[in-house]
Amino acid sequence: MSHYLVCTGTRPEIIKMAPVYRTLKARGETVQVLHTGQHEDMAMALYRFFQMGPDHHMHLKREQPGLSNLTAELLQGIDQVLAHAQPDVVLVQGDTSSALVGAMAAYFRDIPVAHIEAGLRTGQHDPFPEEKNRELIGRLAQWHFPPTPQARDNLLREGVPDTQIFEVGNTVIDAALWVSQCLAQQPWGQAYPDGVQQLLSKHPQAPLLLVTAHRRENWGRPIQHIASAVGTLLKINPELIAVWPQHPNPSVRQDIAQGLGELAPEHAQRLCLTEPLDYPALIGLLSQSHFCLTDSGGIQEEASALQRPVLITRDSTERQELVDAGGALLVGTNPHAIVENSTTLLHDPSVYHAMQLRQCPFGDGQSALRIADVLTGHHLSSPLGANPYPMPAPVQHLPTRGFNAYTH
Repeated sequence: MSHYLVCTGTRPEIIKMAPVYRTLKARGETVQVLHTGQHEDMAMALYRFFQMGPDHHMHLKREQPGLSNLTAELLQGIDQVLAHAQPDVVLVQGDTSSALVGAMAAYFRDIPVAHIEAGLRTGQHDPFPEEKNRELIGRLAQWHFPPTPQARDNLLREGVPDTQIFEVGNTVIDAALWVSQCLAQQPWGQAYPDGVQQLLSKHPQAPLLLVTAHRRENWGRPIQHIASAVGTLLKINPELIAVWPQHPNPSVRQDIAQGLGELAPEHAQRLCLTEPLDYPALIGLLSQSHFCLTDSGGIQEEASALQRPVLITRDSTERQELVDAGGALLVGTNPHAIVENSTTLLHDPSVYHAMQLRQCPFGDGQSALRIADVLTGHHLSSPLGANPYPMPAPVQHLPTRGFNAYTH
């Protein structure tokens, strides 16, 4: 039996690491959680929801802005936890600063690193700094868990040994499917904020557009353009409703407000700008949505698990598999492209249903089991073997809220 330390600091990391944490714990392994502190209120709600600690909690001072200060503060804090906890393995997820610095700190102490969601690449500068973060983690990790064949191939091209790569699917699919099953078994409408619940109750058959925007490269005018496009969609589609959970960053909120500045009150009443949603509420809204407009990588994956088309407000994505499979379109932040493609999804059933993928390209909900098999198997018998798991399996076709009522 080994001692694992899970290093997470942001909402997406916690969601994607939770299935691995729960699976390892269920097998009797010792698993501790280090919260590195980037997301506080949202993070604590998720830790409670998934019943996963944290056992160690960093309180970032953030006395100076910028990635250099954040990196230095994270490195010192994580190193102190490693010195105290002395884990056998450190688990990091994705491409955040906490993932990169967690891997660095573990490497400096000669502690093996397991990288969940390894191998994602755009091959471009953006997303910044995430693209470089995941490349660097790829040089530090001992176990690499890419979600797809494309991610696996990226690692092989970069010289990662095949014996250290295990294609397992994406744990976000495990989490999304688990939560959606919980939602199906009990009413979760009360989990929505009052404004969201009122909007849904007032328009029970209306097609719902879910919008998110937060990526650093979209700050400023790009988010203003996204907001302007949403306003236009509400104006020209009188039955459409939209929910936009706003990122906590004040600059992002200011950009949204500026982009919606000319939206008439009669159209604005069909838009709910809300605080960031709890994870069950987000999955519930996503499952009720007609489609989503997002720059979030995690929502691209979650939407594919729930068979919801995605319009990606970026020029490139490290989740190109969804675009190649036909479940998403890269529309950038040009208002005309957003409006044109959204209108097609609202009014053309053949295009819409073609984007409702019956087979999720990111996994089948069993990724955490595969990861646990590899990690625990390594400690029982060495060396690591090849990945024996077929991927992926079909998922159930889901109905669409309000489509028939709107198109007929």
